[in-house]
Amino acid sequence: MKVTVILPAYNEEESLKDLISKIHEVLGQECEVIVINDASTDNTASVAVDCGARVIHNPYNMGNGAAVKRGIRKASGQAIVLMDADGQHNPEEIPKLLEGLSDFDMVVGARTKSAQVFWRKIANNIYNCLASYISGMKIDDLTSGFRAFKKDKAMKFLYLLPNTFSYPSTLTLSFIKAAYSVKFIEASVLPRQKGKSKINLLSDGTRFFVIIMKICVFFSPLKVFLPISLLFGGLGLGYYGYTFFNAHRFTNMSALLLSSSVIILMLGLVSEQIASLRMEKID
Repeated sequence: MKVTVILPAYNEEESLKDLISKIHEVLGQECEVIVINDASTDNTASVAVDCGARVIHNPYNMGNGAAVKRGIRKASGQAIVLMDADGQHNPEEIPKLLEGLSDFDMVVGARTKSAQVFWRKIANNIYNCLASYISGMKIDDLTSGFRAFKKDKAMKFLYLLPNTFSYPSTLTLSFIKAAYSVKFIEASVLPRQKGKSKINLLSDGTRFFVIIMKICVFFSPLKVFLPISLLFGGLGLGYYGYTFFNAHRFTNMSALLLSSSVIILMLGLVSEQIASLRMEKID
């Protein structure tokens, strides 16, 4: 398969030269490298052109996810590799990802725990556990931006991907819930040499969580509605038991909690049927 490497870049002129050179060194000059210049204010675009990359210009800062979507649409390769443009992903590990595509539809480079900052390690563990519950599959690294996949499969889910940093979460869960095969392999993370991360713990962390819940409702709504229904039902029965033994009566609060439990369960069942009909149209 022809390979396209996509690098979404915003003010990454200092790392692009070495990164693109290493990619060509590992994959050969015939490999297509696409740099999506997300309205950078430095020389990102000119550096990429000088290094032999194909540059796509965003007219304004559209976001990391939007840049990835534009790159996937323009890619000519059947196999696509996504990497960060800051140099933290090692190009020498790309062949390891591509090798897995012979048996899988997506191969994700899962970062080792020691390579992550403490607060990110905690957040990623929470996301991984939640995503594993949603998907029914153990997910080693939900938010890794270093991955390889088949373009024809990814094109089915582009409309779902957000324009922000949380596109890896959506892409991973979409592949798994659509029954496309996904493999996680260990990948190293190099220290960022220059600049600083553009991910904000509070805003982007909250956005990641909301997107995971949206994908869950989109593909497996009952896994959201059922626990909430059971919670309301349990509270209703518990409160009824308390009032029955203390006041010998059935209160309005118990009725509200129990009826809410039934309504939420019915909504979940209807949503599950709609999700099943939607999945039939993917292919």
